[in-house]
Amino acid sequence: MKPNIVIVATGGTIAGAGDSGTRAGYASGQLGVEQLLEAVPQLSELAEVRGEQLMSLGSQDMDGASWLKLAQCVAALQDAPDVDGIVITHGTDTIEETAYFLNLVIQGSKTVVMTAAMRPATALSADGPLNIFNAVAVAADPASADRGVLVVINDNIHGARGMTKSSTTDVQTFVSPGRGLMGETHYGQNRYFRQPYKRHTRESEFSVAGLDTLPRVDVVFVSAGASPDLLDDAVARGARGLVLAGVGNGNMTTAMLGAVERAVQQGVVVVRSTRVSTGVVGRNIEIDDDALGTVASGELNPAQARVLLKLVLCKTSDPAQVQHYFDHY
Repeated sequence: MKPNIVIVATGGTIAGAGDSGTRAGYASGQLGVEQLLEAVPQLSELAEVRGEQLMSLGSQDMDGASWLKLAQCVAALQDAPDVDGIVITHGTDTIEETAYFLNLVIQGSKTVVMTAAMRPATALSADGPLNIFNAVAVAADPASADRGVLVVINDNIHGARGMTKSSTTDVQTFVSPGRGLMGETHYGQNRYFRQPYKRHTRESEFSVAGLDTLPRVDVVFVSAGASPDLLDDAVARGARGLVLAGVGNGNMTTAMLGAVERAVQQGVVVVRSTRVSTGVVGRNIEIDDDALGTVASGELNPAQARVLLKLVLCKTSDPAQVQHYFDHY
């Protein structure tokens, strides 16, 4: 008996359409989920598949409200007795944030797979149909269980934590630079290399139950001579948390250190991440976190550190406890 897989569509390039198959310009989220399914009739070889159109956004417009809506939809599907796995189509621009958010808040045991495309559906050699086929194959595979939220694109299976977009246009844009791929998929045949090494999904302490908003957390990019006004202004405008895309090992200008101290004194949680593409931001390295009251992001890039901090701030603003969460998630 074939598994029952639900494809939840949110828009993105994978549902995009343009005037020409050989030009770069297009509009995201133009095709509905039924049109996406019609482009991949081979899905019937893998599973019984149905679609739900949840939203039609370019993923640059994903926000906290969108994440909560999507998480609530996935939670309902986790509870549905006629659903065995879930696939979410999404834009590539912020998929690393949405995937990590779901990895932290989804409590069910059914596999959740996200997929996307770098070329719109109308492009010559569109990549979306095969990505959808492979995503359904991963969602239907018992070996995918207990690996957290997965992102399947261009034959690669990424874990939600640590994956990132690395090129503006290359089809092979997604990489998992810290711990490597979770696995690979080739025309529906899957191979796994590892398990997640941090807490996720059923092991997570986070939930969207009772949440209707998420706290404001801003990311501030650190560059040579960067002004501390950027931090002061974010705090003045209501940011409860700040993530610094710091230089090197999460470092910052001397002037910014003063702004960070002012922010911490006002109860704002400050997390040090890095603008560098790989590596770990270690605690009390470059900056004395113990003295300043800041948090080190570890392996999380600024975008994913912001996601975690939003959820942590729903529980605590104590820097020591926040650091505990960053160490374990």
